[in-house]
Amino acid sequence: MKQVVVIPTYNEKENVELMAKAVLEHLPQEGSILFVDDNSPDGTGKIIDVLAENNPRIKCLHREKKEGLGKAYVAGFSRALEEGADYIVEMDCDFSHDPAMLPKMFELAKEFDVVIGSRYVPGGKCVNWPFKRLLISKLGGIFVRAVTGMKVKDPTGGFKCFNRQVLEALDLPSVESSGYSFQLEMNHRTWMRGFSIKETPITFAERRAGYSKITAGIALESIKMVLKLWKGASFRRSPEKKK
Repeated sequence: MKQVVVIPTYNEKENVELMAKAVLEHLPQEGSILFVDDNSPDGTGKIIDVLAENNPRIKCLHREKKEGLGKAYVAGFSRALEEGADYIVEMDCDFSHDPAMLPKMFELAKEFDVVIGSRYVPGGKCVNWPFKRLLISKLGGIFVRAVTGMKVKDPTGGFKCFNRQVLEALDLPSVESSGYSFQLEMNHRTWMRGFSIKETPITFAERRAGYSKITAGIALESIKMVLKLWKGASFRRSPEKKK
């Protein structure tokens, strides 16, 4: 089985080399990393190119400009599918997601269509987060579940492993979200089509270096996306698929 870890980057020069090393330590030998760089002005893409020259398991998809997390992931997922990936992981480059969780996620992916690294199931937690941010995140999850009917405890989490059949079924070019509402949209599309979803506990840590890309506009986009999903879905969910 072939695993590809897709990692979007924008101004992550402090993290990218260390992240590549950490991910490769926990990937099976047939696994690889696909960085998706949105023409980072700090030279992140050039650093990745040097890493790729010295290690065939590291690749970089260069994009012309910053278009948002969602667009970067769609591009990365599409490339991973083209290259024959059986399991596709999405994760951040700032060490908020622990690469040591990858083996557990791949093991669970043998049984479930999508595995979500969850902060809010028993055993999951956030560290170094202010109380206000944690409260907003948890209330946001309650809002999403109440409006959409989706049972995912951590609907905005960005550490996931997809079986390739899921991404093939979700019609990636039609994904609308460009910001962090991408996580909501992908979870909802997955759930509505009846694919099985498993949440596994993770420890989510504040980024080690660089700066957060979250803005008020991105938060507003997420709220609008929840309401749009509710309005368009009518909760005609497919029966859960069996692997």
